[in-house]
Amino acid sequence: MGSFQVISLTDAAAARVREIVASRDAAAGLRVGIRKGGCAGMEYTVDLVTEPNPKDDHVERAGAHVWVAPEAALYLLGTEMDFEVTKLRTGFTFRNPNQSSACGCGESVELQAADLKALAEARAAPGA
Repeated sequence: MGSFQVISLTDAAAARVREIVASRDAAAGLRVGIRKGGCAGMEYTVDLVTEPNPKDDHVERAGAHVWVAPEAALYLLGTEMDFEVTKLRTGFTFRNPNQSSACGCGESVELQAADLKALAEARAAPGA
């Protein structure tokens, strides 16, 4: 029984979300959003969730809970959230089909909103 998900989590991202939640009192999961900023126009935000917002889209994978802010859903539709550790950085990464360009540092991106109709159809799809 599949349900509609704005974003998907890789195994690595799910494991990291579980680690973060386990290390913080009263944490339920993480909330992903976007804000204006950075050299390319928008940045992803990742915040700890203690009280889930009922308006947020909820994604769960292997016991890891992620909520997506409603205003970010259009920009994050179809995104895969991953977690990577490299020499240069450790953190969540987002493979986003709505991304039109990114700055060299990878910290900010230019995003196009997904089609509202596509989001509505995905949410209304059978099993959603």
